[in-house]
Parts: sequence; structure tokens; C-alpha cells
Amino acid sequence: MDLRQFRYFVAVAEERHFGRAAQRLSMTQPPLSQQIRALEASLGAPLFVRTNRSVELTAVGRQLLPEVRRILADADALPALAQGLAHGEVGTLSLGFVSTADYGILPPLLREFGERYPRVRLQLLEATSDVQVEALMDGRIDAGLFIPPVPARYANELSYLPIVREPLMLALPAGRDDTGHESPGQVQTAQTQGLPGAPVSLAEFAHEPLVIFPRRVAPAFYDIIMGCYAALGLTPRVGQEAIQMQTIVSLVSAGMGVALVPQSLCHLRRTGVTYRALRETSTFIETGLLWRTAEVTPVLEGFLETARGVAHTPPGATLSA
Repeated sequence: MDLRQFRYFVAVAEERHFGRAAQRLSMTQPPLSQQIRALEASLGAPLFVRTNRSVELTAVGRQLLPEVRRILADADALPALAQGLAHGEVGTLSLGFVSTADYGILPPLLREFGERYPRVRLQLLEATSDVQVEALMDGRIDAGLFIPPVPARYANELSYLPIVREPLMLALPAGRDDTGHESPGQVQTAQTQGLPGAPVSLAEFAHEPLVIFPRRVAPAFYDIIMGCYAALGLTPRVGQEAIQMQTIVSLVSAGMGVALVPQSLCHLRRTGVTYRALRETSTFIETGLLWRTAEVTPVLEGFLETARGVAHTPPGATLSA
């Protein structure tokens, strides 16, 4: 069997006549009849009932005709598909992302990529930076939105593109004054709706329990936060640990403590939480794209190109979702 025989079969089925089908195919009738018999022999079933005046499809032929048409349509689409794959316009991209990216760089990056490459299918995996590194090395994802640094043991195998840097903000239970004590009169202010308030000093909240990622899953982020306290000669009291940023903010809203979060988390307007800039520190958290250096597919190259455009965001700025 080959595609040529399938095309002959469709022509005879539609013309219901070998002579007209042969004329349509720009060939003589005897070779056409021979090819149809060869196809029937390959399939092990007759496709046509032949008479002196016409040709009719058998029951097998009638049921096979739509499938053969589908096969031919798929075959005709292969060149365009191959060109789309070669240019990164068609395919699949598996992307990991840290939870903080969901409130900052991820939505505009996906939107921009989707507008440029609408036929590429995205598979998204929310995961901490350490899990993303493992998934990259195992080939389970193609790239990841990741908080650096890149582990030294993989420095020769992984490439990293910084995309955005943003300052850390203090998330604290709404209704607290600048000393960290309850202030009932403030509960109805805009800050209770999660809107950023006036800058505060981290030292004024050093007595509050700290809600933070466990160091084993986000060592870089953990060390940056601890460095903010250390720069002021403070030692935080870790109260609760959580691996999802949404959970951290929820614990803050429940009064379990305070948290240092990227500025983009201000988009997560959780009732009972207010966000404040820090007066005495300009610590930034960086998020970038990580991928296997030796395995850049055309689809991934298109995503990298999009990410490079987004990466022109000035340091300290965040991307609007």
C-alpha cells in the first residue's frame, strides 16, 4: 500500500467509473485497474463491485473511504507541519514556574508568546526552583521560570536568562500599626484590601513570627530574606513554613506572622493582608528562565526570543498582569 494507491481508490470511488477516474488521474485505465487490485490484495478485502457499466463500493469500501480521505488530508498537511516545526511555529513547550511568577512575569510572558506563536501548545508545571532543576535534568520540562542561582554542578549543562528584578515587600496582617500592634481603627482602610501602604521599617516588625519558604526547597530566596534581617543585626523568629506563595499570604492573613514577598505579590489582594515597602533595604529578588543548553528546539528558541524581549524591563520594575 502507498498513498498513490489511496488516491486512486478515492478517484474511482468518487467517479464510480474506471475510465473517468483514469482520465481524472491523467493515466490509462489498465494500470489504474491493476493498482486497485493490488490495493485490495494488500487489504485482504474487495473494495468495489464491478459491472460492465459502473463501479460500486462494497460495504468495506464505503466504510474505508472516510478513513482514506483522512489519511490523505493528513499526508497533504505534513509539509506545512514540518515547516511549522522547523520554524518553531508548531509544537509543544513544557514550562515550569515558581509560584511567585504567577503574579508577575508569567501572565504577560504567556500572553506575548501566545500572540506570536498561537499554534504552540503550552504545558505548565508549578514547582519550586529545586524541583525545576531536577525536572530539567530529567527532560520532563523544556524550560523553567526560576529563582537563581543555578546549582554549580549543573553550570555547564544549564543556561540562564535573567528576566525581571523586583524589590521585596513586607506582607503583614491588616490592621497593624507601624509598631506591629493591633490598630482597630485602620481595619477599614484601603490597606485591609491588600493595597500597598506607606513604607515601614523591618526592625519594627522583627518581633513578629516570620512565615517563609523552607530553605531546602528555596535556598536562594530563603537566604535573601535572612540577609535582610542580618543587615539590620536582627535574627527573625521563624513561625510557619510553606512552599506556595499563596499559602504564605494566607497564613499572614490569618495572623500567623509576617512575610517578605516579591513586589508582584501585591497583585494577590487577599483580605486581611497589607503590603508595605521597606525603608531601610533595597533588596531585590530576581526571576529568570532556565533551560538545557544543548537542547534548544525551534519552539524553545521562539520562547527565549519572547523572554528576551520581556527582559528589557528596568531593574526594580514589575510586569503588570
